Amino acid sequence: MKASRLAHPGLAFICLLLFETSPAVSQITAITAGTLIDPETGTERTKQIILIEAGKFKAIGSDLQIPSDAERIDLSQETVLPGLFDAHTHLLATVDARWDLGDFWIMALQRRAGWRAIQGARHAKEMLESGFTTVRDLGNSGDHLDTDLDKAIRFGLAPGPTMVFSGRIVAPFGGQFWDTPADPRLLDNPEYRFADSRDEMQKAVRENIYWGAGVIKIVADGQRYAYSADDIKFIVAEAARAGVKVAAHVQTERGARAAIDAGVASIEHGWVLSDEDLALAKTKGVVLVSTDFTVAALLASGMEPDAARRTHERYVARLRRAWAAGLDVVFGTDVMSDAKGRTRGELAIEYIDSFREAGIGPSDILRAMTTRAAALLGVEKERGAIRAGMAADLVATPVNPLHEIDGLKRINFVIKDGQIRRKP
Repeated sequence: MKASRLAHPGLAFICLLLFETSPAVSQITAITAGTLIDPETGTERTKQIILIEAGKFKAIGSDLQIPSDAERIDLSQETVLPGLFDAHTHLLATVDARWDLGDFWIMALQRRAGWRAIQGARHAKEMLESGFTTVRDLGNSGDHLDTDLDKAIRFGLAPGPTMVFSGRIVAPFGGQFWDTPADPRLLDNPEYRFADSRDEMQKAVRENIYWGAGVIKIVADGQRYAYSADDIKFIVAEAARAGVKVAAHVQTERGARAAIDAGVASIEHGWVLSDEDLALAKTKGVVLVSTDFTVAALLASGMEPDAARRTHERYVARLRRAWAAGLDVVFGTDVMSDAKGRTRGELAIEYIDSFREAGIGPSDILRAMTTRAAALLGVEKERGAIRAGMAADLVATPVNPLHEIDGLKRINFVIKDGQIRRKP
C-alpha cells in the first residue's frame, strides 16, 4: 500500500483540527457592481449582482435574488473586473545597488533566509493590495523559500496572491553569477540549480517539481556557454511528463532562437528579438512575457536617469514590434528592487504605461493581465474570469479601465478566494 504524506500522526491531527474549527455553513456574499468588465470579450455590463459562496463565484446576473442572510457589498459606483496577474515576479528577492551592487551572487550570500522570507511576505501583501491576485514567481527565491511562502498564503498565515512558482532556476554552470569568487565553494548556494549534463537537467526538473513547482524556469543564455535547442527540448519534455511548462530567461538572440525552437511555453524578457524570431514564436505559440521596465523601476534598481530613459524606450520599441508581429504578449514585471515610499505592487502596476506607450489598447492590456496570463499559467479553468464555479478573485476601481487604463492604478477593493483583502 502506497504511503500518504498525510499519514504522519502530527500532520493528521493538525488537519483534523483545521476541519473541526471550520464553519459548518458557508456565508454567501452579494456584490452589487456598477459596471462589470469581461476582459476576454472586452465588453462591460452595468448593474450586475455577483454572488460568492465558499470562495467561488456562485452566480452573476442583473436579476439575481439576494439571500436575506447574505453579506452585502455595495460597489455600485465602481467598475469590477477579475483579479490581475503578474506573470514574472520575484517576491523573495530584492537586489539593491547600494548593498549588493545589483549582483545576484552578493544578494544570495549576504541576505539570510529569514530576512528574505519576511520581505517576501511583505511583497506578497503589497502585490495583492494593488490588485494582483495571482502571480508566477520565477526563482531567485533562495532555498525553496517560494515553497514556504506559497504554503503560508494557502494556509492563511500571510495575505498574498495565488502563486505558481518555479523553485530554483535551472541554468548552465554559474547561472547568472558573473563575478568569479576567490573561493569556488561560495558558488554552492541555493539560488540556482546548475545543470549541464542530461542527468543533471532531469534531476533539477524533478527536484523542483517535488518542492511544488508549477513551472520550470531556465536561464538559456546567462553565460557564453548557452543551452542548445536540444538541451532545452530535453528539459521541456521532462517537465511535460509532470504536466509542467517551461519559462526561458533569454537576453540574447542566440538564446531566444534556441528557446523558441525548443518550444518553451514562454520567453521572458526577450529584449533582443529579430523579426524572424518573432514570426517563429508566433508560429510555435510561444508567449512573450515582456517585462518592459518603467523608468521608475529602473531608477529603483540603481540605473542613472539618462540610461533608465534610454533603456525603457528600447524595451517599449521591442514590445511595439512584438505586438505588431502578432505575438501573444502576457503582462509580467520582473520587479526586484524596492523604492522608498513605493510598494512592490505600485511599481508593478505602472508597467501598464509601457504597454500603452507601445500602442496596445486597454482591452488587450486587460487580457494580457487576466485571461491570457491565466492560460499561460495553466489556471484558466480556475482563475482569470468572473464566472460561476471559478475562484472568487476580483478587484474594483472608481475609473473604468476599458475607457482609461490608468484606472488600474486606483484599485481600492480586492477579493481573493472570496475573502476581502482590501477595501476603501
